[in-house]
Amino acid sequence: MTQLPILVPAANLAKSPSNVRTVSDAVADAQLEANIAAKGVRQNLIGVPVSRKKGHYRIIAGGRRLDAVHRLIEKGVFAADYQLAVLVLGNAKDAIETSLEENFFNLTMNPADTCRAFQDIIENEGKTPEDVAKRFGLTERFVRSRLRLADLADPVFEALRNGDITLSVAVAYASNSDRTRQAEVFELLKDGYYRANVNEIKRQLAEDTYVGSDPKALLVGRDAYIEAGGRVDLDLFTDSTTERWIDGDLLNRLVADKLAAAAEALREREGLGEVRVIPSTHVTYNDTWDLRPLKGDTPELSPEQQARLEEIQAEIEAANEAWEDADEDGQAEQANRVEMLEAEYRSIEKPAPVLTEEQKAGALAYVVIGHDGEPRLHEQLYVAPADEPKDETDGDEDQVEDEDDNDDVVAGSAKPTYSQRLSQELAEMKSELLRVHIASDPRFALDLGTFWMVDKAIRHSGGYDLATELRADKPYSGLTGYQSGTLAAEEWGKIDEGLDRSWTEAGDVCQRYDAFCALPDEARAAWLAWAIARTLHAVVAGKTGEAIIDHLGTKLEIDVAAWWRPTANNYFDRVSKAAILTHIEEIGGKELSSRYGGSKKHDLATSAEKIFGGSVPIEADLREAALAWVPDVMRFGTPATAPELVPANDESVTDSGDELQQAA
Repeated sequence: MTQLPILVPAANLAKSPSNVRTVSDAVADAQLEANIAAKGVRQNLIGVPVSRKKGHYRIIAGGRRLDAVHRLIEKGVFAADYQLAVLVLGNAKDAIETSLEENFFNLTMNPADTCRAFQDIIENEGKTPEDVAKRFGLTERFVRSRLRLADLADPVFEALRNGDITLSVAVAYASNSDRTRQAEVFELLKDGYYRANVNEIKRQLAEDTYVGSDPKALLVGRDAYIEAGGRVDLDLFTDSTTERWIDGDLLNRLVADKLAAAAEALREREGLGEVRVIPSTHVTYNDTWDLRPLKGDTPELSPEQQARLEEIQAEIEAANEAWEDADEDGQAEQANRVEMLEAEYRSIEKPAPVLTEEQKAGALAYVVIGHDGEPRLHEQLYVAPADEPKDETDGDEDQVEDEDDNDDVVAGSAKPTYSQRLSQELAEMKSELLRVHIASDPRFALDLGTFWMVDKAIRHSGGYDLATELRADKPYSGLTGYQSGTLAAEEWGKIDEGLDRSWTEAGDVCQRYDAFCALPDEARAAWLAWAIARTLHAVVAGKTGEAIIDHLGTKLEIDVAAWWRPTANNYFDRVSKAAILTHIEEIGGKELSSRYGGSKKHDLATSAEKIFGGSVPIEADLREAALAWVPDVMRFGTPATAPELVPANDESVTDSGDELQQAA
C-alpha cells in the first residue's frame, strides 16, 4: 500500500543534517519564497521521524521550501500553526540517497519554455509583467526581457529551444526588435565563425540604425522622424537618448534635406561662395585633400593691445616672484594665474585672421553636424576650385559671377570639371563593372589572365599598361572607406558568395591544394575568373592603362547605362551647375535644359537624377535618350578625353557643385 503524506505544523519541522544541498542561492531562495507566499507549498516535503520527540521530523528533501515557510511565518505572512505535507520515510538509512535524488535530478527549465510560459500567463490569464514578477519572486526587468525573447524571429527562437544557441546569444538577437533583420543576421552568421559572438551579432543588428542621442537623430528630431514613417525600438529600459531608431536610410535622407537647407542659409548669411554638406560631426582629410586653405590677413595690433601685452608680461613676472615665496596653496593659485595670463597673451598676440567680403565670396566652406545636433560651419575655409581657368586676357572681372547666385545659368559648351576624388570614384565604378563581366566569363578571364602573366614576364617590365597585378592581389585604392553601392557591387557580392569554399577547411596547404584540385571544373574556373577580375585597377581617364580598360569593356559589350545610373550623390552634386545643364541639353536640347535653368544647384542635381533615372514625365524619345546616357568618362570604347582636373595650387575660384572638386 502506497504511503501518503501527513500534515505537520512547520514549527515541528527542521532541516536534516543529511540534506546534501549545503550551498544555496539567495536570489533563487527569494524567488521561491515569493512563489510560496502567493500559491503555498504545492509539493510535499520528505522527512524522517525525530527519535524520542513524537510528531517532529527532520526534512531530508525540501529544505529550501521549509526555510521559506519559516521566514514567511516570521514575517507574519503565514500563521504560526501553518502546516506542510510531509512524506515520512520508514528507514532513516535512505536519507542521504533520497536527498541526492531530490536535488540531482531536478532539471532547469529551457529558457525558451520559460519565455513562452510567461507569455501564456499574461495573454491567457490577463496578468501583467509586474504580476508575473511578484508571483515568481523575479524582477520586472527579468520578466520583460524573457517576454522580448518570446518575440524573437522563428529561426532564432527555435535555435534557442533546441539548444543550438545559448541564452546570451538569444539576448543579443533581441537587442533589435526587427524580426526580419534578426532572421537575416541569423542566416548570415549561423554557420560561420561569429555565430556565437555576441558583439558581432549586436554589431550586425545595429548596422544602419542610430540611437536617439546620435547627432543625426538630434538634428532631425524624434517627431519629424516618426512623422516620416520612422520606427523606434522601445522597451521599458530605454529613454530618448538610448532608444534605437531602426530606419537608418530614412534618417539619412532627412539629414541630407536639413543640411542642404542649412547650407544654403549659411551661405547666404555669411556671404560665402559655396557651402558643401558633410553628414558627420567632422571634416575628414579625404574631403579636403586637394583644397587650399583660405588664409585671411592678420590685423595689426592696436596701441591698446600692445599696452595690454606689456601689462601681462609684468603681471606674469610678478606672479612668478610671488610663487617663490608662497606656500603650497599659494603656489597653486599663482600657477593658475600665470596660465590664464599666458592664454590671454596668446589670444592678443595672434588674433584671428580677418577675411574680406571678396575672399568670403570666393570661399568654400563645409557644414557639419555638431554633437548637439545643430548644423555648424567647419572652422576652416578653403579656396574654391575653379571650373574653368580664368581668362586673364579678358580683363572683365565684372563678368565673373557665382553660379548659385545666378539662377539663369544656361547650358552650352561647359565642360565637366572633375575633382581628383570624383575622377577616382568614377574610375572605381567603371572598373568594378568590368570586373563583374570578367568574373562572369571564365573563358574570357582565362585568356586574359594568361596574357597578363606571359606579357609581363617576357617584357620584364612593370606592366603598368596592363592595368593589373598578376598575383591576384586586390589593388590599392586611395579612397578611404569608399563603397559604391552600385548594381555591379551587388553582383560582385553574389559572385563572391557563390564560390565553392569547401577546400579551405581541408587542413594543411597540401591537403587544401588536393581538395581544390578535386573541385569540379566549373568551380575551379569560377575561382580563376574571380581571382583575375579582382586584380583590375581603377584607372582615371587619361592615365596609363586606360586604353586596355576601354578595349576590354568593348570586347565584353558592356551596356554601362543598364548597370549604372548617375545620381545626385555619385555624380550631379559633384559637378557644376553649368555642366548639369549641358548634360540635360545633350539629350533634350536647349528647350529641355531651359526648363531647369532657374533652379538652385541642389534642386537641379536632384532633378537631373530623376531625369536620367527615367522618373520624370517627359517625352518618350527624351526619356529613352536619358536612360541611355552616361558621362563620356564612364563609357567603354574609344578612350575618353581626360576630364580637366583642378590643380592643387589653382588660385581661381568656382561655384561648382558639392563635395568633390578635388585637386589632381
